[in-house]
This record gives sequence, C-alpha cells and structure tokens, in this order.
Amino acid sequence: MSGRERLVEFGYAAGWRLVRALPESAASALFRAGADRAAAKRGPGVQRLARNLGHVLGGTASDELVRDAVRSYARYWLEAFRLPSKSKAQLRDGFRLHGVEKLIAAHEAGTGAIVALPHAGNWDAAGAVVTAHGVPLTTVAERLKPEGLYRRFLEYRENLGMTIIPTVGGKGSPIDALVQALGQAHIVPLLADRDLSARGVEVEFFGGRTRMPAGPAMLALRTGAPLFVVDMWYEPDSGCGRVVGPLPVPDAAAGPLDVRVKLLTQQVADGLARGIAAHPADWHMLQKLWLTEPPAGDPAAARATSAAGATDPEE
Repeated sequence: MSGRERLVEFGYAAGWRLVRALPESAASALFRAGADRAAAKRGPGVQRLARNLGHVLGGTASDELVRDAVRSYARYWLEAFRLPSKSKAQLRDGFRLHGVEKLIAAHEAGTGAIVALPHAGNWDAAGAVVTAHGVPLTTVAERLKPEGLYRRFLEYRENLGMTIIPTVGGKGSPIDALVQALGQAHIVPLLADRDLSARGVEVEFFGGRTRMPAGPAMLALRTGAPLFVVDMWYEPDSGCGRVVGPLPVPDAAAGPLDVRVKLLTQQVADGLARGIAAHPADWHMLQKLWLTEPPAGDPAAARATSAAGATDPEE
C-alpha cells in the first residue's frame, strides 16, 4: 500500500470515529461550512456538477443551487459516517421511504424486487430502512482501492444489514449472484444513472445521450422480478425516497432481448430524470455523464424529459 493510500484509508477511518463522536449539531455545522468553502472555490468537481445541473434545468445553474447541491453531497457523507451508530428504530424514523410497502410485498410474494437508484439523497439510508423492516437486501459495490478502504465500506454496509457483492474479485459473476438473491426474494438496489463503460445501454437523458447500466433491465427480464425506480431527496429534517413502479416490462413481441433491454433501460432513464428534475439540488453527479450533451439553454428538452413517466404506473 502506498503512502497516499494509507492516508486516504486513515482519513475515512478518522471520519467514521470522530464524526460519530461529535454532537450532531456540531458535525452538521462543520460539514456545511466545508461544503460552502468547496462551492465558493469551484474546483473541477463542482464545475462539472454545475454543468450537469444546468443540463437538468435547461439553462445555467445558479450559484445558490450549486451551493445547495454541494451541501447536499456533504450531508450524504455526514450521514454515512453517522449511520452505523443508529438503531433500527432510528433508521426507520430518520428516513421516509414512501412506498416501502411495495418492496415488502415483493419480498413476501417471493419474487424480490430490483430497484434502480440515482446518485441522489442518501441511498445507503434508504437501504437501511428496507433492512430495518426485516427484508433482506443484496447489492453490488465497486472494489475501491486501497483494499482497506473497500473493507471499511463493506463493513459499514454489512452493519446496516446489507449483503454486498463486489463488482470484481468475488465468487463467480455478480449478475448470477444477484439472480440467486432475487430467487431468495431479496431486494436488489442498483445505482443506475451512470455507466460510461462499453457495456452500458445508450439512452436519452435530459435531451442528451448517455449510457446507463443494463443490469436492472437484464435482471427484470431474466427473473421476472418487478423493477422499480426510486426518487431520492432531502427534507430539512429527514432523507426521503419514493418507490415508483413497477415499470411495465416489454414482452417478447417487442423484439429480441437486446431491444427489450434498451426499451426498459430507457424507462429507467425517464423515471430517474423525473425524480432528479423534481429535486435537482440533491443529485450528486460530480462526474462527466453525457456522451452528447444537451443543447445549452434548451429548457424544452429538460421539461420534456422530466415530464416523461411523471406519474407512477401503479397510481
């Protein structure tokens, strides 16, 4: 392990220990001040965040929106450091997951469920709410470097009741492991708003083209498990989410498997866009996303995309 990797691992370890030891009000003030400094400095990540938010809005993101988005991202990390110290009752009460009964029903029906998530709000807290209801949950996680950092995140999520499959270095194929988990009626949440690998499915998103992972659609088509999208955002007193769906799955008449995966992944993209457009400040996308970026200052494209699938198919 290099000296830099040791420093990174030490920083996260210190965060988990020190932030949990601080009074919540003091920790919150500390992270908020750090977020405001980062927003004012406008480093490369914040600049990219501002451009991404501009595409969501179909214009230019205001300084206030960018500051609020950086504060939201800092709040995610603050909560990540503090979540492991909370009881199951505190987890249930500290995050409002509207429609969680749909996931509970899918588990009880024996099908399990696939959940497509954006990088928004606090997805770890949403998963912790599901497990706090006694419902098993399995997901995948990137194998971070250094290995010690990956191990700390693994322990963190396992302590929240999740079963974690590494993207590489595990036993067998991750998708086969997820199929097995669905066969045991687990809930399978997957971050679904960014995949710039050659394997991603090209979709339209806020008027531009990007790639999103095929996994959620492929699992739904392969197993018959229902596929949901979750909107994620923050309220002043709580994290929030809303389970939307299940999405209608194309049948064999729609075409071969690759066509059906593409159609279903576009539905996921439209669902994620609706939630992000409703709560743009809580979308934590600090990386390049679009292959072909939306036309600058084109609010019509953003409105059209955010309106797509604006109502829950089951409501």
